[in-house]
Amino acid sequence: MQLRNQVEWALHCCSILAGLPPGQRLSTKALAEFHGVPKPYLSKALQSLAQAGLIEGTLGPSGGYRLARPAAEISFLEITEAIEGRARSFACTEIRRNAPCLRADEQISGPCQVARVMWQADEAWRAVLRSQSLADLSATLEAELPERLLADAEAWVGARSAGG
Repeated sequence: MQLRNQVEWALHCCSILAGLPPGQRLSTKALAEFHGVPKPYLSKALQSLAQAGLIEGTLGPSGGYRLARPAAEISFLEITEAIEGRARSFACTEIRRNAPCLRADEQISGPCQVARVMWQADEAWRAVLRSQSLADLSATLEAELPERLLADAEAWVGARSAGG
């Protein structure tokens, strides 16, 4: 399975938004610049996050985005599904019914064995994403990144965020 680039971008942007002080917003332009990604494509990802109710945006010179809920209440799965949708990653087309050994009067019931394994794998990765919140990510970053890098990133974002 391969997820679109926008999933990675959305997760990183939400991570930045999780660190904003209350009442502050960050523009699409600043988020695109910080991550070195194309603003038009990032804008589409941010719109998907806003439509899913994960972030909220404000227009105007002091506009931008902020989280719509506390970071502890937003999971990686919600962000991924906002970009990719909620459909299973595997779609069974029942090719087993095409087997030349299957007689016309025989019935195969229940889900395909292959589909069951694939759906189980799909649920396993969703469970991991569901278990990780933006607050968990923030705690990990604070523990693992150099203090100077965190301070410089905070200053960079702070200089470009808008209140209101």
